[in-house]
Amino acid sequence: MSEMTPDAPPAPARPGFTERTPLPKRFYKEARAAATEGGLFRIELDGRPVRTPGRNLVAVASAPLAQALAQEWDAQRAFIDPVTMPITRLANSAIDGVASAMTEVGDEIVRYAGSDLLCYRVDTPAALVALHAELWDPVLAWARERFGAIFMLSEGVVHVVQPPRTLELLAGALPDDPLRLAALNLMTTLSGSALLALAVAHGRLSPEEAWRAAHADEEVQEQLWGTDAEALVRRAARYRDFEAAARAYALLES
Repeated sequence: MSEMTPDAPPAPARPGFTERTPLPKRFYKEARAAATEGGLFRIELDGRPVRTPGRNLVAVASAPLAQALAQEWDAQRAFIDPVTMPITRLANSAIDGVASAMTEVGDEIVRYAGSDLLCYRVDTPAALVALHAELWDPVLAWARERFGAIFMLSEGVVHVVQPPRTLELLAGALPDDPLRLAALNLMTTLSGSALLALAVAHGRLSPEEAWRAAHADEEVQEQLWGTDAEALVRRAARYRDFEAAARAYALLES
């Protein structure tokens, strides 16, 4: 079989993807990572290179990340399910989209920082006030120490304008390669916080710690009112993508 686009699943596979969408059949026996002459590592299916939906070669700068990508392909059974391949979808997005829109993607992260989740506090209930302080204050202190970025806090939903210098410093801290930037952007949009995403990228928080911090409000609500099974399922699906982005970022560092 020549190169074709079950080479790569649609990315990112969420809108328009339903259980009734037919999945492509697995057409290969073996998936593996292979070094290229340019020092990159590509993914091969029975020796043939994987390409993105945009027909670009899937090649990354990290052997461990390439292995993780190959493992996602190798884990597919009779059909190829993009939902179970979050790192592959991230790589496709980085190669096909982010690489040609670095400024726009970086600007989106900075916009999140301008109204970052961690800057908006409550005065009640006491349990939530305490949890915000416990989980969010150390991240703000870390950002001040690590980047020199000082964030202003607000109570309730009243917008607070962050110092321009703070946003400049955060913009200067963004990665300059598409895959890292794509991973950071995905962590930011899923958590609602550029600061939590940066804390994970720099090893200040684990993905689990950042995800808990992003859902402090839900944690207290569930303590008071109980859990919603459907909401938990949706949150678990989003966490899968968040953790995959964090893992991809970490593998690029190894």
